[in-house]
Parts: sequence; structure tokens; C-alpha cells
Amino acid sequence: MFKPNPFISILFSKSKLVSLRNMSVNAQQEPRLVVKKLRASPQHEGDGAVVRRSLGMSELRYFDPFLLLDEFSISAPAGFPDHPHRGFETVTYMLQGAVTHEDFEGHKGTISEGDLQWMTAGKGIVHSEMPASQGTQLGLQLWINLSSKYKMVEPKYQELQSEDILEATKDGIKVRVIAGEALGTKSPIYTITPTMYLDFTLKPGSHLQQLIPPTWNSFVYIIDGEGTFGKSESSPTPSHHLLVLGTGNVLEAWNKSSEALRFLLVGGEPIGEPVVQYGPFVMNTQEEIEQAFEDYKACKNGFEKAKHWRS
Repeated sequence: MFKPNPFISILFSKSKLVSLRNMSVNAQQEPRLVVKKLRASPQHEGDGAVVRRSLGMSELRYFDPFLLLDEFSISAPAGFPDHPHRGFETVTYMLQGAVTHEDFEGHKGTISEGDLQWMTAGKGIVHSEMPASQGTQLGLQLWINLSSKYKMVEPKYQELQSEDILEATKDGIKVRVIAGEALGTKSPIYTITPTMYLDFTLKPGSHLQQLIPPTWNSFVYIIDGEGTFGKSESSPTPSHHLLVLGTGNVLEAWNKSSEALRFLLVGGEPIGEPVVQYGPFVMNTQEEIEQAFEDYKACKNGFEKAKHWRS
């Protein structure tokens, strides 16, 4: 969807996947504390759209395996017209309204409030994302990196309508399990890069303990309300903030306010490979980035159908 500033990040660690089923909150609990707090300020992007970008800015360029997180707001005629991607995945989750998606393979549809689209761009996608209804369309888009062996896979989609996203409730906590597992409920979404993506709503007075594999990187993004994270005595954080979590195996969160708290918890297994990103292309080397531009310009190696396609 969006085109962040060019950057290069090099990482060397590689982590092993840990199953949540082999962990216990009560055994060797190590709470993850907040190590960094970022406020997502509005900025213009696409064709007249406004985004609140938290991950993918100078303060947090890359948080392996996550490349970008935008909270977007678009009203017709603004939107995100035809643009390419290669080498990563985009996760679009609508909070309000709807957007129409269309690509050069003929895949087309509408992502409405509460719906999810998990798109693997792989070796190449050219698509558009535009408002599908009147008023303001609000949503979130997360970019997830792919390891070198998956960067040139065939593009594919996983799509869930709102009513098909599994939910669970307990003790004033509701969770929509988009990827991963929470409150005994597991998502059917397959993630190439092992990932959890959980949409929590906590009623006033609620306290959450959510397991996270200890070798994964993780963060919280607050959608509505304000919450306390990591330590009970910490100051509450309001909406439009991203909280980077430190090491540990469990997130603790409290809603001490009089209003509902809604936030995303996102975690993923680090890939541990060099990252070279230029706009909509994310590869491992500068040569691969140059090849991606050449392929896109020449309509080859995955971009063949871009030559005669317009949304």
C-alpha cells in the first residue's frame, strides 16, 4: 500500500520457533516490559490519504521481521492507486468503512469493516486499494518481511470476512485471533514468517496475561482507549502509540480507565537476514533491489501482466 523512505538494515541473529502450547503463564513467567514508546503522527501518503506510521519511521526503521505499520484514513477520491510490491507480505485489517482491492492477476474484492486480507506479494504484485464507500475508511496495514528463500514465491491471498475471524472472551477480555493463538483459540491463517496478530479489547478493570514465544520480537499498538502495559505501576498510554516490548514470555496489560481499551499485540520470529528496502521492494541485497526495478520496468520475472493492466 504505502511507500516508506529507502533504508538499509542488517541483522545477524536467527531465532528458533517456540510453540505457545509448550509454555505456561504460571511457570517461569517473565513479563515483557515496554522498552520504547512511539506516537504515530499523521502524515500524507498515497494519493491524498493520511496515515499514522509508527513502524517504518526513523525512530524504528525495522523490527525484525516487521517492516511497517500504518493506521490509514482515506476518503474518496483519495486512496492508493496502482503500485507494485515484491519480497514481503501485507496484512490489511479494516476498522471502519471498506476498501476495494484489485490486482493485475484479476483478483478483486472489497475488504469491509472487521475483514482481513493477508497478501503474500512474493515475486511481484501490482495492485490498487481505493475507498469502497462514502465517508472515512479506517484501517491498519502491517508489512511482514519474508526470508530469502520465500521472497520470490508465487503471490497468494488469505482473506477472512469479519464473521469468520475467530473470537474468544474471558474475564472482561475479548480477542479476535487473526494469526496465532490466544485464550485457547487458534487462527486458521498460515504465516510463512511465524507471526501472531491479536486484536484485544479489555473492559474497565480487566487484566490480561498473554503468552509470547520468548525468542520472538513483539509490540503493542493502541487503537482506542488507554492502557497500562508491562508493569502495573507504569503510566497509562493512550491511542495511536506503538510500544516495543522487551524480552520475556508474557505480556501483561491492565485497563484501569473507565472506557474500553482496544489494542493489537503483534509478534514474530526474527528472520536474521540483511534487509535492503527501497519503497515497495524489500530484498536482501542492493543488486536484488536493482533487479526488482528492472523487472518492474520491463514487465518481466513476475511483472509480465503489468504491461497492459490498469485498475
